[in-house]
Amino acid sequence: MTDSIWTPLMLTMIAGLSTGIGSIIAVVKRKPGNMFFSVSLGFSAGIIIFVSLVELYGSARNSLAEIMNADTAYMITVLSFFAGISVIAVIDMLIPEPENPHEFKIADLRRTGHSQDFEKYASLNRMGLMMALAIGIHNFPEGFATFMAGTADTSIALSVTLAIALHNIPEGIAVAVPVYFATGSRKKAFFWSFVSGLAEPAGGLLGYMVFSGFESSMVIGITFAMVAGIMVYIAIDELLPSAEKYGMHHHTIIGFTAGMFLMAVSLMIFSVMN
Repeated sequence: MTDSIWTPLMLTMIAGLSTGIGSIIAVVKRKPGNMFFSVSLGFSAGIIIFVSLVELYGSARNSLAEIMNADTAYMITVLSFFAGISVIAVIDMLIPEPENPHEFKIADLRRTGHSQDFEKYASLNRMGLMMALAIGIHNFPEGFATFMAGTADTSIALSVTLAIALHNIPEGIAVAVPVYFATGSRKKAFFWSFVSGLAEPAGGLLGYMVFSGFESSMVIGITFAMVAGIMVYIAIDELLPSAEKYGMHHHTIIGFTAGMFLMAVSLMIFSVMN
C-alpha cells in the first residue's frame, strides 16, 4: 500500500470509528440531557448539509467538467445527486424499522427503568446487533466517499471526515444503548458499536480497488454528487427529526446554524492555506 493511500485510509477510519464515541456517551454513568443531543444532532445536520450542497456538489460538477462539456457535466451531477438519495432511500425501505438506524428511539430506551434491571431488556440485544449490521451497510458508501475525497482534495476530505464522524456518533449510541440495556456490559456495547464503524474503511478500500482503474475525474465527480445526495437525505431523514425529538425547536436551529457556520469558516481556512 503506497503512502498516498494511508492518508485517505486514516481519515476513513476516523470517520467510521467515531461510532465508538457514541457508545462511550451511551454507557457513561452520567448521561447527557436532551438539550445536548438536540443541539449536537442539529450541529451535525448543519455540517452535513453545508458541505454537501456547497462543497461536494460543486466539486462534483467541476470534476466532470474537466472531461466533458458544461451542460453534460451539470446533467450527470444532478442525476448522480438524486441517484445517491435513491440508493439510501431504498436501503432504508429494505431494513425493518426496529433495526433501521434512521428510526432509532434512544430517548425512549433511556427513560425505561434502571440500568440494573437487565433481564427486562434481554430482547433488546438482537435489536442492537441488527442495528450494528444495518449501520454497517449504511457506512459502506460513506467510507467510499471519505476515501475518494482523501485521494482527491485534502480540504474536502477533512470536511467530509468531520461531517460523517459527527453523523456516526448518534449511530454509535443507537447500537450501544440496546446492547447495554440487554446485557449490562459496557464492553459489549462498545465492541458492537465499534465494529459497526469498521464498515467505513472496508467500504473505502473496496471501492478504491474496484474503481481505481477508471478515469479519476469521472469517478470522483459521480461519487461526490452521489454522496452529497446520501448525506442530505441522512440529515433530513434522520438527524433533524431526531434533534427535534430531544429538545425544543430552537435548540435544533441553534445547533444547525452553528454547524453550517463552523463548516463555512473551516472551508475558508482550508482555501487560504492551500
